[in-house]
Amino acid sequence: MAGTAAVATLPAATSCGDAPAPADTTPSRASTNTSREARTPAGPRPLYLGTYTSAEGGGKGIALATYDATTGRITDRGILAKTGDPSFLAPHPNGRTLYAVNEREDGGVTAVRLADRKVLGTRSSGGAGPCHLSVHPSGRWLLSANYSSGSVTVHPIAASGALGEHTDVITHSSPPPGPDAERQDGPHAHQIVTTPDGGHVLAVDLGTDTVHTYRLDQTKGTLTEVSRARSRPGAGPRHLTFHPGGRYAYLANELDNTVTVCAYDPATGRVTIGDPQSTGTGEGTSYPSQILVTADGSYAYFANRGHNSLTRYAVEADGARLRLLDTVPVHGDWPRHTAFSPDGKLLFVSNQRSSSVTVFHVDRASGELRLAGQPFTSPVAVCALPQ
Repeated sequence: MAGTAAVATLPAATSCGDAPAPADTTPSRASTNTSREARTPAGPRPLYLGTYTSAEGGGKGIALATYDATTGRITDRGILAKTGDPSFLAPHPNGRTLYAVNEREDGGVTAVRLADRKVLGTRSSGGAGPCHLSVHPSGRWLLSANYSSGSVTVHPIAASGALGEHTDVITHSSPPPGPDAERQDGPHAHQIVTTPDGGHVLAVDLGTDTVHTYRLDQTKGTLTEVSRARSRPGAGPRHLTFHPGGRYAYLANELDNTVTVCAYDPATGRVTIGDPQSTGTGEGTSYPSQILVTADGSYAYFANRGHNSLTRYAVEADGARLRLLDTVPVHGDWPRHTAFSPDGKLLFVSNQRSSSVTVFHVDRASGELRLAGQPFTSPVAVCALPQ
């Protein structure tokens, strides 16, 4: 399904026991993007799968699989750890510990030691319905976003990888909710991530159409807001991904079916949100979920749940512009999460409603996607994390 070519630029001003053991290496943040495509994995690689255990037909916890880095073929390896509703996963930078949200009313965050699959404990997320988490590049702090309560939380990480009690919880009480009465009845924090320079933490709030910029006190584990950027009313920003250059990012807007290019100022933390751009999926809302950018910054891929497709963009002007190329079917239903393999040669798509994971080969020169066999069956697959 081909999309109509389109270009978006920034406006003059708008404020916006069978899996192999993980490698014991800790690459610096500066080298992560540039080295990703150079690494060539050998043998089967681990694949961690998040699910909703409380959903009909859901999983039993964090599932474990392996994949062939050449063919993309996935093999089931059972369960990594039993924990409730681990809908989003994130690894520690040293590769020894995996973290999961427990997306429930009494929200939690869980740590799992990968060497022996031991659950190191679960801590309260300080809010309801946590849906996203990330580890600060220092490896000392876990950041999580509580969707239902519209709050963001900080937990300390011990040397063992275990989590301490939260050191800060901030509820987004302003600005007021957006105009979508059903989905914007209040603040809904959907993502929290550290900027590539490590200087700021960004929290994307779907309910208030806002991207908050915080500074993290790495001694106390507290957040201080320094800036906020408003998208257009009713956009419903959900997920933000940086260009490897670190000065631009791309914002997936769930409610108005658009993507926007954002500029980021490392000195101030200020995010400037650009004009909305089409996802190439036609009329109606396709409920965009996530956007990925290749390690060399040449192409971006945008997941459309309602359209069951990935939109491919060419990235131009050193990250400041996206040009729509086409859309590709995901061969599944409701693509919730996407991720590259460490070498950037494979792209994994978690299809929630079809309980499957689709794998694509990524052509480095053209950015084209080629299906790597039949999708892998995984109960209520909402996150696939290849290592």
